[in-house]
Amino acid sequence: MNTDAGMSAAPLIAVVDYGMGNRRSVHKALEHVGARVCTTRDHDVLRVADGLVVPGVGAFPLAMDNLVELGLAELIRERASQGTPTLGICLGMQLLFERSDELAPADGLGLIVGEVSRLRTGGLRIPHIGWSEVAFEQESPLTAGLPPGGCPFYHVHSLTARPRDPADVVGTSEYGERFATIVAHGSVLGVQFHPEKSSAHGLAMLASFVQLCTRPAVQAIRAAAVRAARA
Repeated sequence: MNTDAGMSAAPLIAVVDYGMGNRRSVHKALEHVGARVCTTRDHDVLRVADGLVVPGVGAFPLAMDNLVELGLAELIRERASQGTPTLGICLGMQLLFERSDELAPADGLGLIVGEVSRLRTGGLRIPHIGWSEVAFEQESPLTAGLPPGGCPFYHVHSLTARPRDPADVVGTSEYGERFATIVAHGSVLGVQFHPEKSSAHGLAMLASFVQLCTRPAVQAIRAAAVRAARA
């Protein structure tokens, strides 16, 4: 964690460590855009962080097994229910949904209504790897400061989330089919691509997430959580 005195006013972002995913690169990218960052599975730290990031690379069922075994699945649900900004990246975005049929049917965190299934590419090679243009379907704090209409981001995935409510879809891209690649439901946010690998636009998006975590309402939630933990 960055403990420099000059960073004391910056929001504390906790990257959830459940043993999978590109935790190091996400950690460094968040530090680069001004956050205090810790990569942790410590429940006490996760309960007082201003924002949570759920990274992920790998298989959905194993990821959920790890989250449940470490007691992190329920904790993420708890923080999200309090309005804590929670960002899922790549597999982390898919975990936000109710279930996935990857390898074997498995339940997810259930923070966004919908399912995860294999990308229908129409014969294009799987996985989808590379830069793809993302069209912004509606305004979101996550896309503040980015070019209006959309911009490219770096994707690596074989499955896609399918939100049941179109209002939860912030951005879409296309690879054989048009798919949801930015989602939002309240304070729960997700991106299918890797912002930490998406150059200036990706860093700008992470900076917007950090800014979201500095809002007075979020600080008040954190203060209440600290008081409750000390009671």
